[in-house]
This record gives sequence, structure tokens and C-alpha cells, in this order.
Amino acid sequence: MSPTMPVETSTIFLAFGLTLFAGLATGVGSALAFFTRTTNTRFLSVALGFSAGVMIYVSFVEIFFKAQEELLLGLGTPLGAWATVLAFFGGIAFIGIIDRVVPNYENPHELHTVEEIGQKLENLPQDESHDFGRLGRMGVFTAMAIAIHNFPEGLATFMATLNDPNLGIAIAIAVAIHNIPEGIAISVPLYYATGSRRKAFKYSFLSGLAEPLGALVGFFLLVPFFSPVMFGVIFAGVAGIMVYISLDQLLPAAQEFGEHHHSIAGLISGMAVMALSLLLLL
Repeated sequence: MSPTMPVETSTIFLAFGLTLFAGLATGVGSALAFFTRTTNTRFLSVALGFSAGVMIYVSFVEIFFKAQEELLLGLGTPLGAWATVLAFFGGIAFIGIIDRVVPNYENPHELHTVEEIGQKLENLPQDESHDFGRLGRMGVFTAMAIAIHNFPEGLATFMATLNDPNLGIAIAIAVAIHNIPEGIAISVPLYYATGSRRKAFKYSFLSGLAEPLGALVGFFLLVPFFSPVMFGVIFAGVAGIMVYISLDQLLPAAQEFGEHHHSIAGLISGMAVMALSLLLLL
């Protein structure tokens, strides 16, 4: 997709559908919390590592260089190269600031297993374990935190799809894997507080909607300024966001849930699958 050319309506709908798919993966996390007693930590470790591998490979091999290409065309050398690097680290700073302002427990990137959250709530002191309002607030605040984090993630998926639908599909799958544990963090405290699976699932569902909403809001706000330079800056920032999420959140969580080799196997597998998919598109 050239940013100077109008985007096809079908591509816009596809981009919206992929962000919706990725965001609603929080609902899968809710289902796991309700219908499983334990978390398959080996699978989760490999899956999170796989997601990180996809994001890291595509950020450095595809997204960063496409952004640099547009910025070099629009700004020339060396200004375009400087703009690419600054936008990349700007994306890292942006998502890093969001992580810092969200309290640790409500931070959805501090991932927890089903049994870990359940045990934490069951072991509260007697006067707190029956404070259902407190548990409910915990779940609601977690849902709000996830919604905040999903805005830039939704924009990343949306912009990647507009540029290359096949690339967008790969990123959407990686983000969806990343979102599954977040659904657990919302639904478990809400279920303990209300005893209602329906209410817990509803909040998880609504938090996932922030991803396509963030994508659309960001897209329409940027439409009046859409140009090769603007596209390059956004795309480089998207690469920075995805690298931060992978290194700060996905890989540490993958190693925490499983053995070191499980997370690395997932990481390399994600890179290999992403590399193969890009080669097949040549």
C-alpha cells in the first residue's frame, strides 16, 4: 500500500476485523480461567515465545525498513534515517510510559496463571477475602488497564494490515496470543467478586473492544495528515512498540511460565514461521 494512494475499503474492513480478532482473544483467556483448573504452562511458555519471535522478526526485518524507505523518500538522507530511529525509540518510550503509569497488579503485562490468581484471592485475610467490592474493583481496574494498553497494539495491527494484509494477519495472531493471559487477569477477580461468569466475561469482552476502537480512532485522526512521512513515522513507532512488548513482557513471561528452552524454542519457531511467510510472499 502506498500512503499517497487511497486505501481499498476491503483492506480497511480486513484491518478492522483483525484488530477485533486480536482484541477479543481476551475472551479466550476468560474461558480458560472458567473451564480449566490449571494452566498448561509449557504450552503458554512456547506460545508467548512464539508471539515474541513473530513480533521481533517482523519489526526488525520488515516494518522498520519499510518505515525507513518511506522516510528516506520523503525527507532524504540523512534526515530520513534519523527520523526512522527517533520514531522507533519514540514508540518504545510511548508504550514504556503507559506501562509505568499503570499500577503493577493492574498492569496486564504482569501476567498470572489461573491458579496463581485464584490462590492469591483465596489467601487474602478473612476481612479482605469477603470484600467482594474490592475484588470487583480489582477486575474492573485490570480491564481498564488492558483497554489502555490495547490502543497502541490495535493501531500497530491496523497499520500493518493497511500496508500488507498478510503481514497484518501474522501480527494479529501474535497479539492475540499475547492477549489471552490478560483475559485471565480480568475474569478471575471479577468471578470471585460476583460469582457470575457472564459478568466477568462481559468485562473481558469490552476491554478487548478497545483494540479495534484504538485502531479506528488513531486511523481517522491521522487521515488528514496521511503522507509518506507520516506513514513512515507511525510504522517505525509501531516497530518500537512491538519490540518493547516482546522484550519487556512476552519473553520474561514465557521464561517464567516454562523452562528457558521452551521459551527460546517458541521464539525461534515464531521467527522461522514469520520468515517463511515473508519469503512465500516474494
